[in-house]
Amino acid sequence: MRSPFLLLSLALLACSQQQPENATQRPPAPAKPAQAAPAPFPETFETGSKGAYTEADEPLATGTWHFADALVGSSPQDHKSGERAARLHNLGRIRMNFDAVPGVQRITISAAAYGQDGPSTWELWLSRDGGRSFVRTGQPIETRGPALVPHMFAGVANEPIRLEIRKTSGPNNRLNIDDITLETAKGPAVAVSTGATGGYFENRNTPQPATPGQPNSRPAQPRTGQAPVGAGTQAPSTSEDNLALGNPSGATSDPANANNYLLVHPEFTIGYHATRGIPTWVSWHLGRGDLGQAPRQNNFRPDAALPRQFYQVTPASYARSGFDKGHNCPSGDRTSDLDANSATFLMTNMVPQAPHNNQQTWAHLEEYGRSQVQRGQEVYIIMGSYGRGGTGANGFATTLDEGRVTVPARIWKVMVILPEGQNDLQRLSTDPSVRVLAIDTPNDNSVNPDWRQYLTSVDKIEAATGLDLLSALPQNTQARLQKLVDSGRAL
Repeated sequence: MRSPFLLLSLALLACSQQQPENATQRPPAPAKPAQAAPAPFPETFETGSKGAYTEADEPLATGTWHFADALVGSSPQDHKSGERAARLHNLGRIRMNFDAVPGVQRITISAAAYGQDGPSTWELWLSRDGGRSFVRTGQPIETRGPALVPHMFAGVANEPIRLEIRKTSGPNNRLNIDDITLETAKGPAVAVSTGATGGYFENRNTPQPATPGQPNSRPAQPRTGQAPVGAGTQAPSTSEDNLALGNPSGATSDPANANNYLLVHPEFTIGYHATRGIPTWVSWHLGRGDLGQAPRQNNFRPDAALPRQFYQVTPASYARSGFDKGHNCPSGDRTSDLDANSATFLMTNMVPQAPHNNQQTWAHLEEYGRSQVQRGQEVYIIMGSYGRGGTGANGFATTLDEGRVTVPARIWKVMVILPEGQNDLQRLSTDPSVRVLAIDTPNDNSVNPDWRQYLTSVDKIEAATGLDLLSALPQNTQARLQKLVDSGRAL
């Protein structure tokens, strides 16, 4: 007689055997819904639903993003341009899990303090190797107050990139991030697998085609800042204002691009040449919001924002050379507060400049520019140098600091002057009162103190330097403005 335990075991074994595939015995698994193609930037977080700070991936309109100590907030305390924004606490991070198409020229990120929280500091990091490693681009940014303020990072990369935003200031304050925009010359970037798109977004759902022949055209925007810009209410210039006329050399924030490296400071933007140890060009905007009572700081120092592998020029590099540490963006153009003035003393903003050139010719030109602002104008300025070899107080020299810092032969500046207002790029094309003042001087101690003796045209400076100085303007506007030679008329 068989044991009842044996019979039970056989029965269980029979039940456990895999049955032949048969549609009548097992219904097929439901098909997964097709995933929608990624949308072009901006990423607005409007499709997100992540309501907890726990680390997880979140599918958003542009692709899948990784959140760590971060969520998608929709409360009244979240400062946002729509219904939702990212919210970071502690040392929160948000990161693209996908690459954007090659050729991103500009990244814009809006940030605000959550609710009534205090300030937070955050950084933008970029990966050019599919997320295996990240490198910080630009300076750390401190965000305070409830107003969403856009921050622009220009000249980013020619290859596919992905970004990560890192909150670095600690656990007590929370940070809102919204409207992350990646732009190429053809329009908003998309995930690399979908190809590029050609157009700009005037709002988050309606694509607007780019104007033919104007790769950088898009709806005119009022200047950004802490307060609305208009007559009598100008805010300090932003990084977006400072590069509004374009990136003259196509500089990027890739450390491998050492001789055309882009440094974006809030006070000015630099195209840096690491081999020469000086900037090729520096670009900034000057308005009444940039002028105040902050005293000159005189704290010349190396620029910590340079990649570690770049040689750090210091004040000692200029010691006993017979050349001044000549500002590109001058101290007097950034007196709204102590931090703004201090930034002008970074050594990446300096060139070896003949003392008479610096203290007389250029000082008079800088005063003229500020006097225009006091008369109700605003000024877009690009300054740079070229060539090799100048004559300072100790005679002729080609380099300083054992060859690490080049003494330029010529120093130039372009000033685009227009009445204070909004939609500046549009007005540059239509306002007949716009002036373009271009100066090109020898870097020589015998230079004439009257800068008007060195008036020229943008066309001639471009021919000498190989730069494209007004690249953000439509071609017909560029052609008209670049051939002008201003009279340098007195006030």
